[in-house]
Amino acid sequence: MTAASAELAARIPHATTRAAFGQTTAHVPVEHWLAAATAARDLGCTAFDWLGAEDAGRPGASGVRHAVLLHVLHPGTRQGVLLRTEVGDEPLPSVAGLWAGAAWHEREAAEMFGLALTEPVRRLLLPDAFDGHPLRKDFVLVSRVVRAWPGRLEPGEDGSSAPSRRRAAPPGVPDPSWGPRPEGDHRA
Repeated sequence: MTAASAELAARIPHATTRAAFGQTTAHVPVEHWLAAATAARDLGCTAFDWLGAEDAGRPGASGVRHAVLLHVLHPGTRQGVLLRTEVGDEPLPSVAGLWAGAAWHEREAAEMFGLALTEPVRRLLLPDAFDGHPLRKDFVLVSRVVRAWPGRLEPGEDGSSAPSRRRAAPPGVPDPSWGPRPEGDHRA
């Protein structure tokens, strides 16, 4: 265990820390996220590297909706601290007050994954009229409705096995019960 890992573990008793290859990783409960980020900054990790989110899968499967990761560096030693937390529907405290560069990353995660933050954020990449969060696993891809997938079909889609779940259409795409498509409309 490195000195930074031991010090972080002492400052945040709820964190599970480990060190490997000069990198300290701390798994932190969401309620201690801001305290852990503050402790990392106070330990000398003043250089913000990145903040990212990943979709944990189906909502409600385990109560976890997203995993959020924050990577910061100590400028003198170039050793980093990676903080990780798991978030359900509760808002994540913002770390933009500690590292101004985190604001852009938090806005992107809120917009693309639907991550709830304690502070309101305005749109960054998508138009205001856009509905949904395109990087979530439950987001319906319009391209699969407009044009047939050129690759291999999913199990159940080729008719040779058990039927698959109902194909969902994105908002605004009429279902087949509306009648035949106009001539020249090649949507699958």
